Amino acid sequence: MGYNVAVDGPAGAGKSTIAKLVAKEKGYIYVDTGAMYRALAIHFLKKGVAPEDTGAVIDACRDADVSIRYEGGVQNVYLNGENVTGMLRAEEVGNMASRTSAIPEVRAKLLELQRALARENDVIMDGRDIGTNILPDADVKIYLTASVQTRAKRRYDELKEKGGTCDLAQIEQDIRERDERDMNRETAPLKKAEDAVLVDSSDMTIEEVVAKICSCCR
Repeated sequence: MGYNVAVDGPAGAGKSTIAKLVAKEKGYIYVDTGAMYRALAIHFLKKGVAPEDTGAVIDACRDADVSIRYEGGVQNVYLNGENVTGMLRAEEVGNMASRTSAIPEVRAKLLELQRALARENDVIMDGRDIGTNILPDADVKIYLTASVQTRAKRRYDELKEKGGTCDLAQIEQDIRERDERDMNRETAPLKKAEDAVLVDSSDMTIEEVVAKICSCCR
């Protein structure tokens, strides 16, 4: 039976960055659930499916195969045999994933794979509903958050570093809207598990956040 760490929180809170560092520090396998949903979102975008067309989204799930492989110590995400890792962080992909991840059939597509990984390995998994829905019996649950302004500035800096053109006010608006959707969707909404440790990283360094979470783990 694996030792499981669940990290939940809103968009832009740094969940993936922190979870990867904790995994490296503690020797866990990092399961990037957000990347799996984003890979499915790429599939929907490739098919020209509108996120509000639930029937078309469900149909599109049938011929989508998403897998995570560790190659040279680096996580790569594959969609139907194609490495889509470099496409995962695009804004349109994130927005599509946010809008389609609430559909029960989309979640069911990935749920069993995620749980199987957790049963068989020591894992740290991050997302919106890991501690409340995916791994409700996780050994450690963390709710990682930061202010909207902090999250928007981090995303802005990330995009600028990659040479993209972006608008800070628009990014902040997008994050507010995504929070609203994620917290109020009917299926597995974003919320802090009752037994989760709250970590607000607004005024913390990455190293401080990693140390805090590692201190909660065995």
